[in-house]
Amino acid sequence: MKLIFEGIVQGVGFRPTIYRIAKKMDLKGYVLNKGSEVEVVIDKNKDEFIRQIKKNLPSIAKITNIKTSKDDRVFIDFKILHSKHGSRHSQIPSDVGICNDCINELFNKNNKRYMFPFTNCTVCGARYSLIKEVPYDRERTSMYKFPLCVSCQKEYMNPLNRRYHAQTISCPECGPIYHLYDNSRKDLGGKHAIKRFANQLDEGKTGVIKSWGGMHLCCNLDEIPRFREWYNRPQKAFAIMVKDIKTAVKYARISDDEKKLLTSKNRPIVLVEKKNLDLASPGLDNVGLFLPYTGLHYLLFNHLKTDALVMTSSNIPGEAMITSDEDAFSIDADYYLLHNRDIPNRVDDSVIRIWKGNYFFLRKSRGYVPDPLPISYDSHIISVGAGENICGAFSSDKNIFATQYIGNSKYYSTVVFLEEALRHIMNLTMKKPDIDGVVMDMHPGYETRVVARKFADEYNVPFFEVQHHWAHAVSLQVEQFLDECVVLTLDGLGYGSDGKFWGGEILYSNYDDFKRIGHLEYIPLIGGDAATLDPRRLVFAIFKKFGKEIVFKGMEAEILSKLMDKSPQISSLGRVLDAVSCYLNICCERTYDGEPAMKLERYLANGKPKYSFDVDVKNGVIGTIDLFRQLDEKINKFLSGQNKADYAYSFIKSIIDQLSTIAIDYAKINDIKNIGLSGGVTYNTPINEMIEKQVKKAGLKLVVHNKVPNGDGGIAIGQNAIIGNK
Repeated sequence: MKLIFEGIVQGVGFRPTIYRIAKKMDLKGYVLNKGSEVEVVIDKNKDEFIRQIKKNLPSIAKITNIKTSKDDRVFIDFKILHSKHGSRHSQIPSDVGICNDCINELFNKNNKRYMFPFTNCTVCGARYSLIKEVPYDRERTSMYKFPLCVSCQKEYMNPLNRRYHAQTISCPECGPIYHLYDNSRKDLGGKHAIKRFANQLDEGKTGVIKSWGGMHLCCNLDEIPRFREWYNRPQKAFAIMVKDIKTAVKYARISDDEKKLLTSKNRPIVLVEKKNLDLASPGLDNVGLFLPYTGLHYLLFNHLKTDALVMTSSNIPGEAMITSDEDAFSIDADYYLLHNRDIPNRVDDSVIRIWKGNYFFLRKSRGYVPDPLPISYDSHIISVGAGENICGAFSSDKNIFATQYIGNSKYYSTVVFLEEALRHIMNLTMKKPDIDGVVMDMHPGYETRVVARKFADEYNVPFFEVQHHWAHAVSLQVEQFLDECVVLTLDGLGYGSDGKFWGGEILYSNYDDFKRIGHLEYIPLIGGDAATLDPRRLVFAIFKKFGKEIVFKGMEAEILSKLMDKSPQISSLGRVLDAVSCYLNICCERTYDGEPAMKLERYLANGKPKYSFDVDVKNGVIGTIDLFRQLDEKINKFLSGQNKADYAYSFIKSIIDQLSTIAIDYAKINDIKNIGLSGGVTYNTPINEMIEKQVKKAGLKLVVHNKVPNGDGGIAIGQNAIIGNK
């Protein structure tokens, strides 16, 4: 009997598990990697054999399908055979945090891997970040430069050892090594490199650490003000790595769900309610915390006096994360802790916010990529996403595979990274070039369109444009298995099918088409992107619309007034949030993506519906400009923090209630049971709760994201499904 196992079955200890079970059951035959599948031949007891495999499945393995066929060959033993090329449609394992067994070895003075930062086994360690090709064998990873020593080879060949056929096995004798460098690029050697680096951090120095899928910039918490000035990030929140979960509780209020996620094998950055970390995330109620996930991290904290570090991606904001030693030195940090293993696939840290048990991915990358979604179509479709916070996607064998987080496509390095990431996914999942189509966003200015056209020309296939917010809606439908839905698609900006810019939309969506049921009133975006960086322009434009001139005076006001009629028109809830934030003097300058709206959120979280507003709604268009006039009439000149919170909450709730009402009424008339939420604004939990309350009251079901990023990181999924279903 021949069995083909599909799923996450390579690089996770699957073959050794099969070998041990077969031996225990006295079966004859073989097991081998074949492409991205595992092929097994046994002579008897198929059902019990499968039951035992499922019962003893390694922790990071996953079986998605088992194909069986007749095989009458006779064998005298059971063996693991050398890998062969074959099908490529099974899943590739993601990087997984170091396991407890390996941590124990790390600190066991009698173990040969004592203090060895690359300690791992079949159930933990780097996977996707070092895979170059399938089948997943050592020679097809970045470990091929490190031949096994005699001791490791014995472990590798011993079926009773937990490193049996562990492709990334190594030890201090045969594995990679860290070296410490100073600011002048001088190699300070590998002896006690981690301890010496830790000492420098304790003394207030900044450092660069090379990890599995990229590099981190780090410093101790006391150095954050100097770090911000040096790195030119005056306000942006920094992720904080803490020593352990007990330390995490010291710095944040952590729910049971958040604790479970923080300590999971995936080890993402989790947004939690902060305590004592104001410098890490100015103006925000939350902070991103994560726990050590490599041997290096555990060793670093073992030597540090501090129990927490700033640990942020080492890159120019928006650009691809640095992976080469040469580029690392361009950061101009004080010290560099670098190893000599290549990084073929850069994989940034994943960032998740939990809401009502759902995972809202702000960034889906390490630990979760590749993480395919099942689909109904078989087409090979390439989709390139939108413009910022992008991921690409590729469909193959009734699955959509999203790339890791890419970044902002206005940077050349990020566009190159997008193409590389897509080619890598295609190479791992498709045996030969066979593309049916390429999909891109309608926005004419997105650089991702260059990548789409390049693929279309290369494979001589058509390329398609898909409206931004329809892609948001369908990305939700794909993960929630919905053929249709009424979706509130709320974000900062997306190119509309009318040539204007959308962002406060109510759509009826299916896989064939969409209908725009309602939206926010258009307001002028004076200067285009300049207004997203300077929300004062939004406030000026809104108030100018009802005859009042504020914020700018004199010549500036005259120039901006002349630009209004020529400026892009936008119906974005994200921009309305920016305008409210600025008008209430919460944040009037955007130094990072989403800053004004994000800083408004803490006020929404603490506000009460104290004030009423009359909302004008005509033909599904919700009047926002007159709401600002009403706000200006109601407001006192001097506001306390609670006054701001109440005004902000009352104002935004009046808009959200109307958006919800339009969506609910349409759903009820057309017998649709679900109201969906998608788009970057839906990371805002107070807004989600406003909507949830209305939807529940109406007896309908609120559907939110749990696997696909709410924001533009999910656009490629929706694009792919729309064209794949045609």
